[in-house]
Parts: sequence; C-alpha cells; structure tokens
Amino acid sequence: MVKRYLTSCGILITQSSKPPPLVPGSASHVPCHGFFNIAPALGSKKMQYSETRVLGYSAEQMYNVVVNVDKYHFFVPWCRDSKVISKRSGLTKAELEVGFPPVLERYVSEISTVPYHQVKAVCKECKMFNYLETVWQFGPGLPGQHQTCTLKFNVSFEFKSLLHSQLANLFFDDVVRQMVAAFEKQAAKMYGAPVPLLQEEEMCAAQCS
Repeated sequence: MVKRYLTSCGILITQSSKPPPLVPGSASHVPCHGFFNIAPALGSKKMQYSETRVLGYSAEQMYNVVVNVDKYHFFVPWCRDSKVISKRSGLTKAELEVGFPPVLERYVSEISTVPYHQVKAVCKECKMFNYLETVWQFGPGLPGQHQTCTLKFNVSFEFKSLLHSQLANLFFDDVVRQMVAAFEKQAAKMYGAPVPLLQEEEMCAAQCS
C-alpha cells in the first residue's frame, strides 16, 4: 500500500495532478511543477517528497534498519559513504557522501531519534543545501497484524543554487522513489521475508478457521 506525493515548491501534489492555468501578466499564477517535470518552477529551489507505506515488518524492525546509519552506503541508492562520527543518547552525528552525476556532496547529518517511533536527520555543514531534512515515522500497521507497520517518509530540502535545483530535477525523482524500497529490501536481508499483508476479509477467514 503506497501513497506518494511530490513537489518542487512546497505543496504536496500527486503525479496526475495538473498545474493551474497560467494567467498572462500575473506573477502569482506561476504553476507549480512536480519532480516528474523537466524543471522546477522558475525561481524555486525548494523540493519535497513524501511517501506512506504499510509494510510486513514491525515498527521496531524498520526503526532498526533506518537508525543503522553507518550501513547506509551498502544499500541506500547513491550513498557512497556513511560513518558515525559521534553518538550519545538520542543524538547521532554521521558523515555522509552522496553522489549522482553531476552532483557529489559530503555533509554531516545530525540524527535525533524517538526509539521505534521516529528518526529525524538534519543536514549540517553542507555546501550545497540551505537545508536538508528527512523524517521517518513508524506507526501501527494493519489491525490484528502486529508484525506490520505504517511507515511515513518525508524529505524536504532547498538548494543554495537554482542551477543545482534544476539539475536535481532530472534525477532526484529516481533517488527518492527508490529510497523506501531500498530500506524494505534491507529489512528483508536482516529479518527475512515480510509478513503477508492480509485484507480484512482474509483476516476474518483466518480467525474463524
């Protein structure tokens, strides 16, 4: 079960949404372009992506996958290097290198956690972004299926350069659309096959049998 929303000007829209018509002579009616278009709205450097999935893994299991930052370079798309540089209760600093031509960026990520509920990473000491923030949230899954969870992923960022924003628009949709899938695959390596997601009628039949 998947819900995806993409935008390059701070408003969540679906891929199928059509931009509002442009009224000649009115700057307030510049249309909002999603990641699937060729370039972001003129003057826009902000982008946001959100996704929600119900997964056949528990919230604790998915939390353990996401919080294991020093392993990111093994499975996260386009992450070339990842290492923890400091760690204390509830707060971790990690150095990450992310590369997808023509962009290569090394930065420090400050990661705060609420065990089994949330992982939030904020970019620090970054030359390319004004800000970069990712938030993972883990909640209950399907009723009666305790080994499932609802995972919410959100990333928002703003490039310092409009040129970088326009270049990123050519590839960043591929990165973020693969992100949650990569973490799910890593969960499968760590915990085995996911629990089947039963529909309501299937659950009722299983309980009554």
